Amino acid sequence: MSGPPPIAESLVVLENVSRFYGEVLGVNRVTLSIPPGITSLVGPNGSGKTTLMNLMTGLVRPTRGKVRVLGITPAEPEKLFRLLGYSTQFDSYPKGLTGYQFLYSFLRLFGMGHSECDQLAWKAIERVNMREAANRKVAAYSKGMRQRIKLAQAIAHDPRVLVLDEPLNALDPLVRAETIALFREFAAQGRHVIVSSHILHEVDMISDQVILLSNGYVVAEGKIQSVRSEIREHPMQVLIRCNRPGALASKVFEQDHVVEAKVHADGGGVLIKTRDADRFYRMLNQIALNGIEIESVAPADDNVNSVYEYLIGGEESTK
Repeated sequence: MSGPPPIAESLVVLENVSRFYGEVLGVNRVTLSIPPGITSLVGPNGSGKTTLMNLMTGLVRPTRGKVRVLGITPAEPEKLFRLLGYSTQFDSYPKGLTGYQFLYSFLRLFGMGHSECDQLAWKAIERVNMREAANRKVAAYSKGMRQRIKLAQAIAHDPRVLVLDEPLNALDPLVRAETIALFREFAAQGRHVIVSSHILHEVDMISDQVILLSNGYVVAEGKIQSVRSEIREHPMQVLIRCNRPGALASKVFEQDHVVEAKVHADGGGVLIKTRDADRFYRMLNQIALNGIEIESVAPADDNVNSVYEYLIGGEESTK
C-alpha cells in the first residue's frame, strides 16, 4: 500500500527566487509554498504577477533561486507540462486553425493517438461551453471566446496544476460565473488553480488564499482574513446595523480602542473603526443587552482591496 506523496510533491515551491531583465527587476527574493486550492496573485500591472507565472511554467528561468512544481523543476519541461496547464494573458494562435484544431494539435504534442486527442479536445470544448463555435476559426472569435478556448487548451490534458494569467478578462457575467465554478471544481479535486488578477473584488469571490505583490516583492500571503488581522497598525472597520445608530455611536466612542464612530450615510447603522476588534466585539455583546437592538455586524474592509491599500497605498492599488 502506497502512502501519501511527500509534502514537496503536493506544493508549488519557490525558494528565494529572483528574476532580473537586465537591470529591470521582475521579482525579487520570492519564497512561497503554494498548497492545492485556488490561489490568486494580486497586484497592479508591473507588480510581478506574470513573471512569477512564467517562472512556475519554465518560460523564463530564475536569475537565482529554485522553482519546483509538485517536485518537478521547470528544467524538465516534458515532465512539467504533463501535469501543468498554462493560459497566458496574450493571444497567440497558429494561423487558420479552428478552435477544435487548436486543441487537437496541442494534444498531439503529448504523443496521443487520434482517437484520444479527439475525445479530450471535445471534452475540454464542452467544459467551456464552446461547442457551437468549435469549428470556426479562432481568428474570428471575440475576446471572450478566445479566453475560453485558451482555458480549454489549459485543461485539455487534465493537469494537476492550472496557471492562468487574467483568465476572467472580457468574460460576460454568465460565462464568468461558469468559469469560476470550473475553478472551484478543480480545487475541490485537490488540484492547484493559480490565477492572476488586478480586479480585487473578484479575488474575494474565488480565492482560498492570496499572494499580494508590489514592485516585484511579495508583500503578504495567506488567507485574506488572516492577512487582514495581522495589519495591527491600521484600524479595522466594522459596520453595525441597529435600531438606534446615534446612541450606539455615542456609546462606543467612549472606548479608547475606537478611533472613529459615525452614523452610516443611509441612517441605518454605524461605521466603527477600532484598533482592537476582539475587545470591540466583547463590548458589543454588553451594549446589545442594554436596549440597543443590533440587526447585523460585519467587517467593512475584510477584503483584498482594503488590505492591498493598507499594504502598498491606495493610489497604486487602483491602477
